[in-house]
Amino acid sequence: MRRIPLSRRSHVTGFGSFETGVVVEHESALERDFALLVSFDDPDAAIVSQPMTIRFATDDGPRRYTPDFGVKWSDGRYELVEVKYRADLRLNWPSLRPGFVAARDAVREANGRFRIVTESAIRCPRLDNARRLLPLRKAPLDAGLAETARTVVMRMGTPTLRETVTAMPCDRAAALGAVWRLMARGDLVFDPRLAVGFDTRLRVS
Repeated sequence: MRRIPLSRRSHVTGFGSFETGVVVEHESALERDFALLVSFDDPDAAIVSQPMTIRFATDDGPRRYTPDFGVKWSDGRYELVEVKYRADLRLNWPSLRPGFVAARDAVREANGRFRIVTESAIRCPRLDNARRLLPLRKAPLDAGLAETARTVVMRMGTPTLRETVTAMPCDRAAALGAVWRLMARGDLVFDPRLAVGFDTRLRVS
């Protein structure tokens, strides 16, 4: 595990992927949450901590910069990602910017892109949805209940979660468990930008 001097917001630990079991190292809670969102948004994405170190020249001499993550999305896109609190960016922007520019130029040569991600993009309803649903993605699912849930949603169009569960001819707890698992697996689709609840609209993928 990488060794990093701890700031007020930092702690060194590991993120266990719900999909692969691979540990993605991180130095802050914000980095952990970003890794969680990547796994939630794209189960087949590959995420690597500190994927490269970029060396570059400045007027003050040689410097180097290591991005927090490299992400290879399942559609082929590649990104270098820096995860930072907005306050840290504002406070340290003059010293951070040269490294960010060097990373942008380096990854552009490989047809990738560099991106800065702050808490405003991470600490959102999608994160709460990820925390709730990711543990269910690999949970056992009764095939009969799954087919019943899909049939109900297809018949009703875009019912709410509540309407779907109510319409299923089985025990409510069993119906709810099946619907949650189908949502976690992406078989029942919803708007991930909104907090999941009984009023969430569903459709079959």
